[in-house]
This record gives sequence, C-alpha cells and structure tokens, in this order.
Amino acid sequence: MQEFVEQWDALEAIVVRVYREKMRPAEAEAEFRRVWPWLREQYGRWEEPLRPFWQQTKAAGKPTRTDPFRLLLAFEHPADIRDDWNAMQHLPAAREALNRFVVSQSP
Repeated sequence: MQEFVEQWDALEAIVVRVYREKMRPAEAEAEFRRVWPWLREQYGRWEEPLRPFWQQTKAAGKPTRTDPFRLLLAFEHPADIRDDWNAMQHLPAAREALNRFVVSQSP
C-alpha cells in the first residue's frame, strides 16, 4: 500500500497542476505514462479493500457514488484532465479513502 500511496501522490500532483494550468499536458506526458499504467495495474488489488472507505466520503458536497480511483485512472492523456471539474471534486474523496484505509490498518 505504501508504494500505491506514493504513486497516487504523483497522480494527484499531475492532476492538480494540469487542471490549474501550472503544467502543460505535454510536460506531464512522461510522468503520466509512468504513473497511470502502474496504478491501473495495481488498483485491482486494492479496489475492494478501499471501497468501503471511499463510500464514506463526499464529492461535491454529496455522498460519493462513483469510485474516485476508477474515475481518475480513466484518463488516457494528460490533456483530458483540463476542465474536468468532476475529477477535481473526486480527488479529495480518493485521498480521504486512502488516509482512512491506512489508519484502519494501524495497530
């Protein structure tokens, strides 16, 4: 899980920077190609354990109904991130789910 969280941190950074136009999609391409495939491959392992945690979160002020991890991993290109307000609203739900999961695993 630690490696998954570290890679998710990289995903978050790219999403926020591209969305806020602090990074051009072309600049994000190399990191995108490194992070997204790895996370997509690994998410299958964590999907069920994380489900109850993201289901307890909110996105856009409402209970989260869409898997925020799947939503954010669905991007095919960094340019797809631009203007995707729905994805930005689900980013905190994914982070909160990860945090809650990690805390739940602590002795």
